[in-house]
Amino acid sequence: MQFSEKRNITRWFIILASFFIVSLILWNTYSFFQIFKNEERVKMENWALAQKKVNSEDPNADVELPLQIIEKASIPIIVTEKDSIINTKNIDSEILKNKVKLYNFLQKLKNQNNPIIINISEGQTHKLYYGDSSLLDKLKYYPIALLFIIFLFGALVYNFYKSTKMATQNKLWAGMAKETAHQIGTPLSSLIGWLEIMKGENISESIIVEIEKDINRLQTITDRFSKIGSEPALESKDVIEETQKSFDYLKSRFSNQVIFDFNAPKEPIYIPLNPELHSWTIENLMKNAIDAMKGKGSLTLSIEKFGKQVKINVTDSGKGIPKNQFNKVFEPGFTTKKRGWGLGLSLTKRIVEEYHKGKIRVSQSEIGKGTTMQIIYGKNK
Repeated sequence: MQFSEKRNITRWFIILASFFIVSLILWNTYSFFQIFKNEERVKMENWALAQKKVNSEDPNADVELPLQIIEKASIPIIVTEKDSIINTKNIDSEILKNKVKLYNFLQKLKNQNNPIIINISEGQTHKLYYGDSSLLDKLKYYPIALLFIIFLFGALVYNFYKSTKMATQNKLWAGMAKETAHQIGTPLSSLIGWLEIMKGENISESIIVEIEKDINRLQTITDRFSKIGSEPALESKDVIEETQKSFDYLKSRFSNQVIFDFNAPKEPIYIPLNPELHSWTIENLMKNAIDAMKGKGSLTLSIEKFGKQVKINVTDSGKGIPKNQFNKVFEPGFTTKKRGWGLGLSLTKRIVEEYHKGKIRVSQSEIGKGTTMQIIYGKNK
């Protein structure tokens, strides 16, 4: 049996054992509650017998013990005769002063326990109504408090487990990203060397320029992956210029079936950016938009400034996103494609929100008409 399987078995054993212990505690608490409740009823029956003895017409009756029993009673009691209150014990003075409150309190006692019948004499019957003692009232809420504590404990354990798992996954992805950058770096260095040789040969300048662009692109991708898992350096950059670079690069590499449109203010807008990661963000959003349109439609990228806030909108004419999936699209592994890992938007969200302290959301979407993804940088002041 593998270590991971043994660990899962141990984990499930601990969970089941915890549930068993909790169930046992709750059952014992309920049993104790019932025993205590029965004991209180026995006390009230003794109180009723004492009351009957005191009210007895027998002149030789010994009433000293019955009186002691009556005086020591600490449970709220109301005695009635033909629905009229004739005696009370341990009732709050504020309730005794108000007849309406007193009868409401009597109804409360009726709901708590069944009455005890006191046969004083032939034709004379009293009913004794009693409530739960303060200790029994506290004990009543103990299982609820216990369940609440267990729930909080379970939530803490779950959050700890989830955080640990996410931290492990983040380390794994960061390690894979850095290893990918390292692996790409070796053939990339070789390609740069071959490019220098080609420059010395009689080869068309346009071909060399295009190859050089792609090599620079590979260097950018390598730089992106190397930054995963570490805090990137932010520089004051013109967000319009940096965004247009990525926009123009992708526009030149897609067919004419996609109509591209770029709208932005003429004046530069400087904000703290990491150029490589920002271009990755823009490309992810544009590629997702083109995929949603199945390579045919219109894609508009617009930049707007509102005070100290900058908004970047990527709008497509694709299939749209249902409202119940607006947040899910940013979850790792979520994808509507037959082939795909569902990491693009989750990575984009991390770059925008964790590294650049911005926000990303589905601004609006309509099925069959298109979607607008929005990035917000800066604070609205």
